[in-house]
Amino acid sequence: MSLSRSVALSSPLRIAIIGCGGMARHHAAAMLRHQEMVSIPVVCEPSDATYRRFEVLFEDVGVAPPRNEPDLEALLRKYGDELDAAFIITPHALHHDQAVACLEAGLHVLLEKPMVMNAAEARSLIAARDRSGRHLVVAFNGSLSPQIRTAVKMLRSGELGEILTIHGVVWQGWNSRTQHTWRQIPEMSGGGFLFDTGAHLLNTVADLAGEPVVEVAAWLDNRGRPVDILGVVMARLASGALISLSACGDTIESCASDVRVFCTKGILRTGVWGELLELQRQGESELSPVETPASHGAWEQFMYVCRGELANPSPPEIGLRMAILWDMIRASAQRGGAPVTLRDAEQFVAEIAGAMS
Repeated sequence: MSLSRSVALSSPLRIAIIGCGGMARHHAAAMLRHQEMVSIPVVCEPSDATYRRFEVLFEDVGVAPPRNEPDLEALLRKYGDELDAAFIITPHALHHDQAVACLEAGLHVLLEKPMVMNAAEARSLIAARDRSGRHLVVAFNGSLSPQIRTAVKMLRSGELGEILTIHGVVWQGWNSRTQHTWRQIPEMSGGGFLFDTGAHLLNTVADLAGEPVVEVAAWLDNRGRPVDILGVVMARLASGALISLSACGDTIESCASDVRVFCTKGILRTGVWGELLELQRQGESELSPVETPASHGAWEQFMYVCRGELANPSPPEIGLRMAILWDMIRASAQRGGAPVTLRDAEQFVAEIAGAMS
């Protein structure tokens, strides 16, 4: 099938939500305010209690709640002809197989971050996208934001000169919030703070850099938990530009970030979610806001992509770039911070897969 297949402009996008937890409720509440644009005929949620909390959103606004089919295979078999797309909002370990199943069933897919668990899964998912001829959009707030898209255009145009260094930091009281949840179960989450909230840091910095990472040194600290809570990363790009990243998931109740790109002709400041964009050029005394286009949410942009009105701003190639960086971070951290290359990381992931088989 061809990627040119699009949803009719006059009809709402019919979307199945896979996973009905807190983030799904957040997106569904926004969708219910735009019923002329999108409809949710069916969801996939194995937990009755979680589905009930989701169902209340619809009852509160006088809308009939969607049907629930707890088994994804059954949902695709029974309702596939009634759907245009799927929005997957489930634990990280489920993303690859669920996205492949939806693509193969002929649905466009909006996939929550992080896209998959590792680079091997990312490449497999890209291949499934290509075979299906459907759209796959990854819900990275940064890559979907007009701030990051504007910053990328400025950096690629050369108007700010050569990228010298990129520094990013993200922090949150994540540890206390996620204890006793799947986010601290390695088999389901694939990592801790740096792979959950910190996925926005890894993705946005990789998007801004726009070139391969060739060497990484990283340290992760679990602070007695099953997954990483603190992380520090140093990296070198193919061009020689340097990256430093810091993630603190055990600080006071908060959630914020700061990303700086230092170039030969200017300095950019943004955040991991693309929440702002500021610029300071040579001769200017301080950073000033950069004008950017209006912002649209993840599912809205996904709808425009499906309708053929927007080029995909966050394709799975972005998820692959982040997955490669994460593989390299894990490989270096496992070696006590020793610098690693992509080949080292691939060997590390293969060894893990072999041990689990």
